Amino acid sequence: MSARVPSLRPRSLQTRLALLFVGVAALAFSIIFFYVVPQLRSELEAQEMRDLALAVAASETTLQSALVGEIAARDLDELVRSVADNAEADVTLLSVRDRSGGGDEAAFTVLSDSRAGRQINENFELARQAARTRRVQTLLSPSAVASVGQAAQPILYSGQANWVALYSRSLADVGQTVRLIRNQVAVATSIALLVAMLGGYAIARMLARRVRRLEEAARRVASGESVEPLPVDAEDELGRLTRTFNEMQAQLAQLDTARRDFIATASHELRTPIFSLGGFIELLQDEEIDPDTREEFLTAMRGQVERLQKLAVDLLDLSRLDAGSLQLQRETVDIGDLARAIVGEFMPAVSNHRTALDLRLPPGEVEAFCDRERVAQIMRILLDNALRHTPEGTSVAVTAAHRNGTAEFTVADAGPGLEREAIDQLFERFYTADGARGSGLGLAIAKELAERMRGRIEVASRPGATAFTLALPGEQERP
Repeated sequence: MSARVPSLRPRSLQTRLALLFVGVAALAFSIIFFYVVPQLRSELEAQEMRDLALAVAASETTLQSALVGEIAARDLDELVRSVADNAEADVTLLSVRDRSGGGDEAAFTVLSDSRAGRQINENFELARQAARTRRVQTLLSPSAVASVGQAAQPILYSGQANWVALYSRSLADVGQTVRLIRNQVAVATSIALLVAMLGGYAIARMLARRVRRLEEAARRVASGESVEPLPVDAEDELGRLTRTFNEMQAQLAQLDTARRDFIATASHELRTPIFSLGGFIELLQDEEIDPDTREEFLTAMRGQVERLQKLAVDLLDLSRLDAGSLQLQRETVDIGDLARAIVGEFMPAVSNHRTALDLRLPPGEVEAFCDRERVAQIMRILLDNALRHTPEGTSVAVTAAHRNGTAEFTVADAGPGLEREAIDQLFERFYTADGARGSGLGLAIAKELAERMRGRIEVASRPGATAFTLALPGEQERP
């Protein structure tokens, strides 16, 4: 069995961020060291060559006047040294003593040199080019130690290049400057890498601590523990993530509270009809009951069974919506005609509630493109809420109409109205506004069904008036 080799990849966010800081700093200084500094050397050498060319042009007239005037050798030496000092270069004055082959090749005699006594072993090829072309020729001879800039100035007489002034300037200062900069960059790189490593490690440690705090809180929430809201240290991405985590935790806590309330409510909703049914069954089995009482018991039992059926249907619809398995059959539906049918279903309940129900429908059809059965379900939920959550005798108005290209169905009641906090949570699952009997699922299901049909449910409430409106795409908006 082979031993497991540990991975060399850094797994810690702290280590990765610190290495990233160091890597960025190293890359930046590498670019400076290997690209910017050589470019600087090239620029400095080019500037030196331009300065040399200007010095050569400035001395041309002086040398030409002296040579044409046949200056004495001693004076010529003084003049050459003066020109060399002004040009900051070594100057060798050459005489063209032979032109073999019609002037294409020239041999030279040294007339004077600014550094007297030195051995002249220059390559006169640059001078030959200047004599042949009668134009200034320049040459940069690069070297790792000290580059040399050369220039050959032809001095004309009667249209011929009879003399050539050969300039040679050492660019050692450029090399020294570049070496100094390179050394400074190397020192700065070392310092910057150290600072980047320490600073990056410190910043990475701070970020990693915030990430670990989020990780630990998420683990505790996942295990079902209650966690205090985390402090938001900064308005950066981690700060926004922390705020989002706190919001998520608050929503989870609210959902958990709603879930517990639902379990309690559902238990009550299930226990009451089940116990009631059990009691009625015992009475029917154990006692001699007259036909009228038996019919009354059976009617009550039927009501309890309907309550159980409604709760089961709500839970089934909710699970289908969450699973995305609820199928919608969208077609053209007359909302007014459907409202009339649903109101008819509720007439016994309206009578028992002693409600004055007003059905207001326009003369023509109110067509919408929707699922007929699901719209009927939403209508039943809205009407049931109006009867369930208002005192007996409260008037209710049901209307259907076209407005702004949509088909609207509205259930309005003259009840006490809803609190602002209740309106904000009204369509949340398991929420009941006034603790009334019910599962708190009806409006949540109605809202999701409406949205699945590209519609919406709106609520407007004030003391003495509450209206729920279902808005659906009109037939003219059919896709």
